[in-house]
Amino acid sequence: MAGFSGYGQFCPVAKASEILAKRWTPLVVRELTSGSTGFNEIHRGVPLMSRPLLAQRLRELAEEGVVTRSAAGVYELTDAGHALEPVIRAMGLWGQRWVESEANGPDWDAGVLMWDMRRRIDTDALPSGRTVLQFDFQDAPDEMRWWWLLIEGQNVDLCVSDPGHEVDLYLITQVRILGPIWIGQRALAPAIERGDVRLHGRVDVSRSIHQWMMLSALAEASGVTHDQ
Repeated sequence: MAGFSGYGQFCPVAKASEILAKRWTPLVVRELTSGSTGFNEIHRGVPLMSRPLLAQRLRELAEEGVVTRSAAGVYELTDAGHALEPVIRAMGLWGQRWVESEANGPDWDAGVLMWDMRRRIDTDALPSGRTVLQFDFQDAPDEMRWWWLLIEGQNVDLCVSDPGHEVDLYLITQVRILGPIWIGQRALAPAIERGDVRLHGRVDVSRSIHQWMMLSALAEASGVTHDQ
């Protein structure tokens, strides 16, 4: 917004928009409210955003008192930043209900999906010890097709290359199938029954997928379950 000096209105909506309505800013705030604290971690949630622009937006948010940055480069929400959590959630719920990405459009990104999914794994619903999940997105480009979740205790690591451990469960599907399931627009159970999501591996891990693979935070907030 080069040269933009504001809307020239005292209206609180206008004043808030001067901070929050800039390109990419709501998504940056989304990452911060989802628990991302490091620059690289935030950037993984907005991979199409240039790193210089992300740095600029974070500086702007800091100047407006929405975030703080420690000497170690850790970003944390202030009280004003935490107050945006219901705002971001409301935007997401509105988009979930009224806006839908085209089935064959460019929005379905395997990396963005997996980055969000790794935050919503219920590790208590998985067997003790190490669990390795491999995702095969057959509609993704080769460089984005295979992903691994390496789960040990409460830690969930997202890997873009084979971590070298035995895979406990293979999930074969498409981003355009699992994505809508993840955000609560479609149900998981019928997709498994139709073979749109295929599971191969340990029976106990496969059968408990409805427990350990939680839906997105927005789907949960809207009351959606795997069977709906």
